[in-house]
Amino acid sequence: MPPIEPRVIEYRLHQLSCPVCGHQTRANLPTGVSPSGYGERLSAIVSLLSGPYRQSYRQVCGLMDDLFGVGLSRGAVGRLRAEMVAALSAPVAAAKDYVQTQPVMHSDETGFPQGNRDGGNPHRTKGWMWVLVSFFEVVLSRSQQTAKALIGEAYEGIVTSDRYSAYGWIDLAQWQVCWAHLKRDFTAMAERTGGSQETGEALLRRQRRLFRWWHRVRDGTLAREQFIARVAHLRQGIKTTLAETAALPIEADEKSPLAKTIRTCRRLLKVEPALWTFVYTVGVEPTNNAAEQALRPAVIWRKTSFGAQSQSGSRFVTHLLTVSASLKAQDRNILDFLTQACLANRAGTEPPSLLP
Repeated sequence: MPPIEPRVIEYRLHQLSCPVCGHQTRANLPTGVSPSGYGERLSAIVSLLSGPYRQSYRQVCGLMDDLFGVGLSRGAVGRLRAEMVAALSAPVAAAKDYVQTQPVMHSDETGFPQGNRDGGNPHRTKGWMWVLVSFFEVVLSRSQQTAKALIGEAYEGIVTSDRYSAYGWIDLAQWQVCWAHLKRDFTAMAERTGGSQETGEALLRRQRRLFRWWHRVRDGTLAREQFIARVAHLRQGIKTTLAETAALPIEADEKSPLAKTIRTCRRLLKVEPALWTFVYTVGVEPTNNAAEQALRPAVIWRKTSFGAQSQSGSRFVTHLLTVSASLKAQDRNILDFLTQACLANRAGTEPPSLLP
C-alpha cells in the first residue's frame, strides 16, 4: 500500500472594507465546503474511528496523524462528531419510522451510563440503551412508558423480547417471548432439588424437542402444518407442568428454591400464549437473538468508554450504531455512507437513506 497523502485545497476569499463605515465584506465559501477546513471524507473517517471502531479522542488524533499526516486537536474531533450527528439525524429518524412499520420487531435494552456534561442529565439518572433492530436510542428510563414511546402504542406487528415488565402492555397475540430466556429459567429449576428439579427437567425435555422440530421447519424438512400439529400436544404438556407446579402452596415471603420455581411458573402461565406466536406466524423467530446480537457492540462500547459523558455523546453513539448495524445488514459501505451524509448536510441536499 503506497503512502496516503491528503489532498489540500486552498480557498482564498476576497475581502473589502467600506471606506466610509469600515464594514468588511468577504466572499462566501463554495457550497458544500465546511468552514471547519476539513473535507467530508475526513469527517467521515473521524466518525468511523470514533464510532464503530471505538477509538478515544486522543487515539483518533494519533491515527489521523500517523495514517494521513493530518493534525487534529481533540476539540476538532468533538466538532466533527457533532457535525456528523446533525448529518445523520434525518436518516436515523427515517430508520426509526421504518422499524415501527415492520411486521416483526426485536427489542432489548441494556444499561448505558450518560453524564451531565451538556446539562442533559441533571439528576444523574441511569441511562439505558434500547434497540429496535436496527434502531438504537439512549433513554434515561427503562419504564413501560419508554417502551410504548419507542415501539409505538399503535404498532400492529409482533414484538419479540424478554419478559421484562416494560413489555407487559403488549397484547399476548402480538408478543413472542424469547425462548433462550425460558431455557435459562428451566435450567435454573433443573439445577435445584426435589420438585423444582423434576419440573425443570420435564420442561427442558419438551424445550429440546420443540427446537428439534423448529430446526427442521427452518431447513425445510418439516412442513409448518405438521409442526403446528406436533406442538399442540407438547404445548399442553408444558402448560400442565407449569399449572401443577404453580398450584403448590407457598408463603408470601417464602424464599426457598421451590418458592422461586413456583413463582416463575405462575409468571409464565400469565404470558403462556406469547410463548407460541412463532409456531403460527411465519417470519417470527422463537428467540430474541437478533436484538441481543445487535446490542453487543453497545455493551463493548460501554465497557471500554464507560458510556457517554453527555446527551450529545449518547446521540453520537446511537446514531453511529444505527448506521453501522443497518448498513452491515445490507452489505453497504459505512465510510461511503458517512461521507455522502456529511456532504449532503453541508450542501443542504437530500441525505442518503438507511432503508433497504
